[in-house]
Amino acid sequence: MKNAEKFCAVSLCLVLTLALASFAQTAPTPAPAAPTPLTAQEREAALKSLQSTHDAFLQSISGLSVKQWAYKPSPDRWSVAEVAEHITISESTLLGLVQTKIMTSPATPEKRAEVQGKDEIVIQKVPDRSHKAQAPEFLKPTNRWATEADLTKAFEEERKATMDYVSTTNDDLRDHMGPHPVLGPLDAYQWILLISAHSERHTKQIEEVKADPNFPKD
Repeated sequence: MKNAEKFCAVSLCLVLTLALASFAQTAPTPAPAAPTPLTAQEREAALKSLQSTHDAFLQSISGLSVKQWAYKPSPDRWSVAEVAEHITISESTLLGLVQTKIMTSPATPEKRAEVQGKDEIVIQKVPDRSHKAQAPEFLKPTNRWATEADLTKAFEEERKATMDYVSTTNDDLRDHMGPHPVLGPLDAYQWILLISAHSERHTKQIEEVKADPNFPKD
């Protein structure tokens, strides 16, 4: 994208690269404390956010023609198909980060004060498209799915896996932290919220493409 700004890490695109690199430097050790599951309110809030952003994304790509699906406003901007692919591949990457990196790192309940209040920051700041981002290579679209139907099926499967995890896990998501280069430490629950916020951010990008004056009428 043009004119990417330093704040772009909030978008979760470069965040993934930096976070994964940070985890690679520290060998995980098991947490001795008994896990503290999410509260019913926390679980409900995350699921509600995941469902609403799921619905908004699928609505944004519904009923598009092949020409509309592939339309690029300019050579350096993504098509709806490319943005949708980025959302879909980021879904599994983020959930994998939570499950295989953050939750296998030591529990640090003493850091809870550092992440207090960041739920709302994630929900509000990540979808803000006043600051653009450049995705890392491994999250860039490469035409992984041939059709909108194939991509939609993959997204549905990935989002279901995320929501199933939130619905059933007894992991202590509040006591395991992952580094964010702009926001500092975020707990695993906040990284789950980041999955939802990231898809919201890029659903807005899809709507920007569709609002382009040259977007095909059919």
